[in-house]
Amino acid sequence: MALFGLVPGFNVGGAATAVAVVGLLFIAGSLIRVVPAWRAKRIKLSDVSFLVGLLVVFVIQLIVGLGLDRHAERTDDLQTICVLVIVCFLIGIARAWELVGGPNVGLSHQLLKMFQARRAAQKPDDSNE
Repeated sequence: MALFGLVPGFNVGGAATAVAVVGLLFIAGSLIRVVPAWRAKRIKLSDVSFLVGLLVVFVIQLIVGLGLDRHAERTDDLQTICVLVIVCFLIGIARAWELVGGPNVGLSHQLLKMFQARRAAQKPDDSNE
């Protein structure tokens, strides 16, 4: 979708709307398959929350894309589309890192490791008793 914005005179609203509809169909199909597995505790809540997050992104994109279709000159809608493209790009990088088995280097993970190390250092040594 971002590449369509580079074409001079092209209405980004149509591309944003089309991508949002395809994305919503993908999310609907994914949720139909994933929710029963989540209820059976075969997958983690984070996998379902990822799909819900994408659902929110595609709904916003659809609303803004339709707005751009009606009023192509609205810069605030175009800025929203630009931010959504960046968000989707970052989500894609995070998912790719997860799929290739990269180490978890998120801020919350690092803070938890520091807290656990500090707690272990403060524990009294039980071997001296």
